[in-house]
Amino acid sequence: MYISRKKPEKSVLYDSYWHFAARRQEVFLKRLENPQGPWTNDPIINAYRFTNTFRALDRVSQYLIGVQAEQETPRDIFFHTILFKLFNKIDTYRYLERALGPLSAESFEVARYDELLTYRVSMGRTIYSGAYIMPSAGRAYGHKFKHSNHLALLAQMLDDRLDERVQACHSLEEVYALLLTYPSLGKFLAFQYAIDLNYSTLTDFSEMDFVVAGPGAINGIKKCFSSLGDYSYEDVIRLMAEEQETECVRLDLPSPSLYGRPLQLIDCQNLFCETDKYLRATNPEVVSAGGQKRIKQRFNASTEPLTYLFPPKWNINQAANSICQQQAIADIFS
Repeated sequence: MYISRKKPEKSVLYDSYWHFAARRQEVFLKRLENPQGPWTNDPIINAYRFTNTFRALDRVSQYLIGVQAEQETPRDIFFHTILFKLFNKIDTYRYLERALGPLSAESFEVARYDELLTYRVSMGRTIYSGAYIMPSAGRAYGHKFKHSNHLALLAQMLDDRLDERVQACHSLEEVYALLLTYPSLGKFLAFQYAIDLNYSTLTDFSEMDFVVAGPGAINGIKKCFSSLGDYSYEDVIRLMAEEQETECVRLDLPSPSLYGRPLQLIDCQNLFCETDKYLRATNPEVVSAGGQKRIKQRFNASTEPLTYLFPPKWNINQAANSICQQQAIADIFS
């Protein structure tokens, strides 16, 4: 017997999700045409740091995809992905490369990496990204410093041959479940790492197969919907992915597209998180479920040039390169 589910009820802020998605993607596209800006007249997007509409466009994701493409073995793809994501900070990864030369799973020595990172911390340098909090895993490994515990975590994963176990998985959810068994990796991080590993050739699952709503996304969903009906947070994220074109037509907005690739579940998940942040400024009377009242990070444009690379299995690199080359030619003759 078929029983229809009660649908979620949209709040008065619901449309903000789609307006933000379209506006943030517009900034990305305008930035390609004009690196100096301005890219938007939205004072909030101008002032504060928001991730891209598409997760793979973010600077750290782009850097990781490039690192993955340089590796020659599945074990090194896994090693570099987890090492990078533990800190999620390009400067930290580059620092280790400068100090140690080419990094590899085979030459990985916890003590040497630990010594270098402890020194960097003692110099007052930040080694973790501020994008999200990485739990210390101190209970599991017992080290004084968080980075020491995380290096021990990476060593344990390598000892467990997790790279081979990930390759043997039959679904994105299975990869997530494997990662979730490790200390320090809660639901949010395990899902993010599963997506990062899936950028590489280790696995090849659709980003439309599986999603986990993180705390920030849940805050955004609670602002955009007054009731979830019979839907879970993950159901709501899937609803947004499925209705993206319809909703953008309704609001007369350009439907976000990454060189022909529509929003995936991970993108819709992230957009709820960013919408929550955006609404803290536009609608401060609606307090986040987590109690956050302001946007912490202000926007500072990076001066470092960025070329875009996507997982080859997405089949969009040719389109992306074509647009970038057209822009380079336009710059030469402008």
